[in-house]
Amino acid sequence: MTGPGPRNLSGAATGAVYAVLAFSAWGLLPIYWKLFSGLPAIEILAHRMLWALPFTLGLLLLKRRSQALIDLIRRPRRLALLAVTACLLALNWGVYIHGVNTARVVETSLGYFINPLVNVMLGFVFLRERFNGWQILALCLATGGVSFFIWDVGRWPWIALTLAFSFGFYGLLRKVSPAGSLVGLAGETLVLAPLAAAYLVWLQYGGRSHFGQAWPMDLALVGAGAVTALPLLWFAEGARRMRLSTIGLFQYLAPSLQLMLGVLVYGEAFTRTHVIAFTCIWIALAIYSWNGWVLMQRRRAAERAAAPAQVSGAG
Repeated sequence: MTGPGPRNLSGAATGAVYAVLAFSAWGLLPIYWKLFSGLPAIEILAHRMLWALPFTLGLLLLKRRSQALIDLIRRPRRLALLAVTACLLALNWGVYIHGVNTARVVETSLGYFINPLVNVMLGFVFLRERFNGWQILALCLATGGVSFFIWDVGRWPWIALTLAFSFGFYGLLRKVSPAGSLVGLAGETLVLAPLAAAYLVWLQYGGRSHFGQAWPMDLALVGAGAVTALPLLWFAEGARRMRLSTIGLFQYLAPSLQLMLGVLVYGEAFTRTHVIAFTCIWIALAIYSWNGWVLMQRRRAAERAAAPAQVSGAG
């Protein structure tokens, strides 16, 4: 099973459709979380953590990957690393839900716009990846946009920064983890689900739980598991069929949809300060994407040039 999606298309075309499905789903998630506007973010998060487990385990069984999860559990060091990534994922999910349900969807989009640049910075600090001049310029522009926002508004955009850095560190640690995307998510939800279940039982016994009061709400809370896992599965299928550098160009679809939802649907303010800050970040992202494309073309040219030399040397 490869999840819902089109068939009888070329590999790259199918990968592009899966990428659009994944990033569109992430971009439209505020609509789903708005269904729970009257609930505390931590209760919504607990349901998301709990119901993601049976859904991911079911997908593992369908894809016949359950043995990979068992092997992961048997290795304490790998499981410990996934425990750390699970905490980062829970932080990211919880802050995102809080941002959506406190009418700060625009700020959540800011976080995911700057996330690719945070990834570049973390790669430099922790993986000793080198900056070139264009990347430095992009980082300076993004930093300038965020700094202007802080200076003009007079407060830290903590939701945006928490989302960007929590997901950045999550990606950094998952990069060094040998677990695949679906197996890793199953391991993370396996770590988080018992904590979520304990919290929800505590709410139930204290009479503060919203679960069980109305079946449409209950169904939506259980559906949070599918909403969590399906986009990740689509992303994995897209990444399997496309170059990572190519699928990376689709990542701006999600925050763009979030921004449009925040401004056009939910009526959040988009002031002069937002225009200046976002413009700086968008220019930075354009420079970053263009530079990545140029580097990719140079790498391909070098590989093509090296191939004939290797063939002649083999004789």
